[in-house]
Amino acid sequence: MQKPTYKELLDAGCHFGHLRKKWNPKMTPYIFMEHKGIHIIDLNRTAECLERAAAAMKAMAKSGKKIMFVATKKQARDIVQKAAESVGMPFVTERWLGGMMTNFTTIRKSVKKMQGIERMLADSTLTSITKKERLTLSREHAKMSKQLGGIEQLNRLPSAVFIVDIHHEHLALAESRKLHVKTFGMVDTNSDPTLVDFPVPSNDDASKAISFITNYLADAIREGLEERKAIKSEEKEGADA
Repeated sequence: MQKPTYKELLDAGCHFGHLRKKWNPKMTPYIFMEHKGIHIIDLNRTAECLERAAAAMKAMAKSGKKIMFVATKKQARDIVQKAAESVGMPFVTERWLGGMMTNFTTIRKSVKKMQGIERMLADSTLTSITKKERLTLSREHAKMSKQLGGIEQLNRLPSAVFIVDIHHEHLALAESRKLHVKTFGMVDTNSDPTLVDFPVPSNDDASKAISFITNYLADAIREGLEERKAIKSEEKEGADA
C-alpha cells in the first residue's frame, strides 16, 4: 500500500481542527499550531497514525476478522456505508442503538425478526395477511432494515470498530471499550485520543477528510482480504496435489 502523502492529507483538509476553546489538552502531541483561534493538526502525525491503523486493519482482515464501521453523522453516513460494503464489513450509519454490542443477543433477535418479516413479505403464496397488515409489515421491515441492515450478516461481535468522530459516537466507543473490542477512530482536536487503540488525528467534520481516511483504511482491508484469498487457494492447491 502506498503511504498517505502530506499533500493528499492537506488537500483533503485533514489538518483543520476545532476552535481552541473546544480543545482537548490530550490532543497536544498531534497539534501543529494555532491559527486564528483554530488548532491545526500535525499532518506528519496523521500520516504515521493512519499507516499504523491501516497495517493493523490489513492484518485483521487477512486473519478473517470483522471490523465494524460506525458513523452516524450526516456528512459521513454514505461515505462510510459505501466503504464498508465495498469490503464486506458490517456498518452502523443510522443510529447507534444502546446495547448494540453489550446486548448483542437481543440485537441478533431483532435481526432474525427482520429476516422473518422479509421472508413473509417475499412469500407470494401467503394469503392469510391483509393488505393493511402487509403495509404495516413493510413499514416495520423498512425501519428495521435502516437500523440493522448493516449488521445483518454479523453473527458474533466484531473484532474491531472504526469510528468517525469518537466524540459524537461516544456510546459506540464506550461499548467497544467495555467489551475489549479493538478501536480505531478519527480523532479531532476536541476528543481524547487516549480512549482509542488506534487514533487517527484528523478533521472529522469535512466529508473530504472523512472520505480520504475511510477509503484509505478500506483499501488496507481489501489488501488483507486478497492476501487471505490467495493463501486459501494455495492451501487448496496443496491439498489437491
